[in-house]
Parts: sequence; C-alpha cells; structure tokens
Amino acid sequence: MSDVDCESQARRMRDSAREIFQHALAEASIAKGFARHVHCERGVLRVCEDLYDLQSYSRVLVISLGKAGHTMVEALSHQVGASLEGIVANSVQPTTQVHGFRYFRGGHPTPNAESIQAAGAMLRALEAQPASALVIFLLSGGGSSIVEKPIDDEISLEDLIATYRGLVHSGAPIAEINAVRKHLSAVKGGRLAQAASPAQQVSLLVSDVPDSTPDALASGPTMPDSTSVEDCYRIAEKYELLKQFPQSVRDLFERHALEETPKSDDPAFHRARWWPVLTNQTAIEEARIAAERAGFIVHVDNACDDWDYEKAADYLLQRVRELRKQFSPVCLISGGEVTVKVVKGGVGGRNQQFALACVEKMAGENITVLSAGTDGVDGNSPAAGAVVDGTTLERARGRGLDALAALANFEAYPFFKALGDAIETGPTGNNLRDLRILLAY
Repeated sequence: MSDVDCESQARRMRDSAREIFQHALAEASIAKGFARHVHCERGVLRVCEDLYDLQSYSRVLVISLGKAGHTMVEALSHQVGASLEGIVANSVQPTTQVHGFRYFRGGHPTPNAESIQAAGAMLRALEAQPASALVIFLLSGGGSSIVEKPIDDEISLEDLIATYRGLVHSGAPIAEINAVRKHLSAVKGGRLAQAASPAQQVSLLVSDVPDSTPDALASGPTMPDSTSVEDCYRIAEKYELLKQFPQSVRDLFERHALEETPKSDDPAFHRARWWPVLTNQTAIEEARIAAERAGFIVHVDNACDDWDYEKAADYLLQRVRELRKQFSPVCLISGGEVTVKVVKGGVGGRNQQFALACVEKMAGENITVLSAGTDGVDGNSPAAGAVVDGTTLERARGRGLDALAALANFEAYPFFKALGDAIETGPTGNNLRDLRILLAY
C-alpha cells in the first residue's frame, strides 16, 4: 500500500472513531435519558419504577445541581409542565432560564462565591419543607464544586479552593477525592437529604462516577455515605495531602476532628429513593451500537477505570493488539476515567494526555485511539479530547512537533490543535465520564 493510501486509510479510521463518539454523545443526551425513564401523565410522575401523585403533596420543590443542572430541569419541566419551582446551580450561564427557578452559577473545577451562596439557598429552602412535601433532586457531575459550603466556618473560600486544587492534582481517583470532600462539606455525603427530612425525596442521577459507587456523584449530597472519616485520614496519608492543604483544613486532619457523614440507617433516608437516568454505561452501549453499524467487531473492557494514564495506555493497546489477531476490523471500547498527576502547568487534560501517551507506543501500527470526555471539556483546554493513530508521530515530526516534550510538559492541547486532531465539541451540558475508542485492522 502506498504512503498516500496509508494516510487515506488512517484518516478514514480517525473519522470513524469521531463518528462513533459523536453518536454516543447524541444518543446519551439528557433529553433522551429523561424520555426513556421519566414520564408525567394526569399529575402522576413516573421516575423509573416509582410513581408520585404530585397533587397529593403540599409542595413540590426541585433542587438541581451539577454541570447538567439547567438541562435536567428543562427535561423535567418538559415532562411535568410549567408548575415546578426550585433552585438550579450549574457551572455555565444558560441562554434561557426555566420559569419558577432561582439560578446560581457555581464554580468548576473549584468552588466560587456563588457555589457557597447556592448551598446556603438550598439548605434554607430544604429545612423549611414539611413531611407533606416532595423534594426532587436532580444530580449531575461537577456538583461537588458547583454547590459547596464548608462544614467548619474557619475554612474560607480561598482555603476551600486550595483544598480542591490539592485533591484534583493529587493523582487520587474521583471516589477517594470525593470521600474527602464529603467530610469537609455541609451539603455533601447525605447532608442535603438530612436538611430535607422529613419530606419525601427522590433523586434523579446523571452520573459521572463509577456505576458501583453512585454516592460519589456530586459527592453524594442526597445518599447515605459509604465512606468514613477513617478513609479520609488514610487517603490524606496515602497521597501526602496535608502538605497541600491550607492550615484550617490541615488542623481538622491533624486533630482528627472531621465529623462523620450520615449512613444508611439515618432517618433522613427512610423516605428517599435514587434512580440513575444516564450513566457511563449508557454512553458505552451507544458507542457499541455505532461501532457495530460501522462494521466493527466490538469488545468492551472497563478494567482500567481510575488507572494511571500510562498504565491504561499500555493495557488497552495490548488488548487491542490481541483482539486484532482474532477479529478484523475490531473496536475496543473502554469507559470510565484515567488519572493524571500533574507536576507542571500546561494546557490539556487527562484524555489528551492519555492519547498523547499512545502516540509513540503505537507508531507505525494500524491502530486508532480516541479518548474524550462526554462533557466536552478536558482539563483546562477547550477540547473534549483527541484522536491519534499510527501516523501521528510521523505527521507531528513533519510539522516540527515533539510528542515526548508535549507529553512531559502536559502540553497536549497545543500539540493536537496543531495537527487538527483535537476533538472540540464545546460543553455538552452533560457528563457521563469519558470514552476511549480503539480501532484496529
């Protein structure tokens, strides 16, 4: 095959990977998730297997928080009608607002002043609800920073931001990061549910955490907490977090003064239910459908969820090489997230860093790798992720780009932008974790 034919085939494979990802994004949307699992007819709301007669409650209050805060309220209002009221906190300013809702623009990936204002408004609204009320919680990824109030008044906003930065850059997986966040917060780890008690509660989840740990979503504000203060002390030691924390937070750890979060036997959860509307598995299944339609033999392997990006790259490349010996063309789909411990500043994110780590490992091979976030945002870059293949290293050299230097300096985005291989969708208003799509023939 000539060089021109090789490049043409490589481009087609990159396009195929992009099309599979775009299909997954479109089909795993909030609107489609709600259409499948939420329905309202004659004042009776069905949420998955539960029914709620909205007219039987003295008040129905909606609390929506996370990157999909506005989108979820829109979808619920589309089902229920214009009678709803409540509070929305998300990280971007929506172009329109749903009537009857008070909006806050919280910070992400670190809290801001409106994050704390939103938390205060939610706590005040919830604490006023009687047993005859229904509270509908709409939870999505990013809620940990978008709505926040420190458990201790000694922790300032600046201290809170420093704590978040230390956690995010520690290399710890999201479940461990959120375990610490829960115990430092007045709204996380079931504490919003405590505030809402004794009202009836139902939580609808658009999840960006492992399906096995739903209480990690937005740091579990409405769910019993499966983590403990002892976990927090262990995590802090494991990742040497105390040296990253400001004094006010360090003091709580050094004095072992963290307060325990509510567990499953707490009365706050006696009248509470939780239902996933969209999860990472939804995105994986939609990617599988698109890949099969494109003629690929599809395998799913989520084993590297929360692994270091270098280890995950080695593992998945070896898996697709093994599969290629038996099937052609083959598509390997991997959900979840990889971790990156950032040691110097650059522009990029975990998906682009993972893709960049694959470049030299598979140079010259007929393998294509796409890694991208379903929220459309990867780290501090404008991209959702990137797509690479066996020609990337040679194409980069032809443009004077140094893949290894970009990898070492965490400058993945400028590298992929220059090659035209960055994936830029813009914020999707939804977050179902990441997708890695590996194609080989």
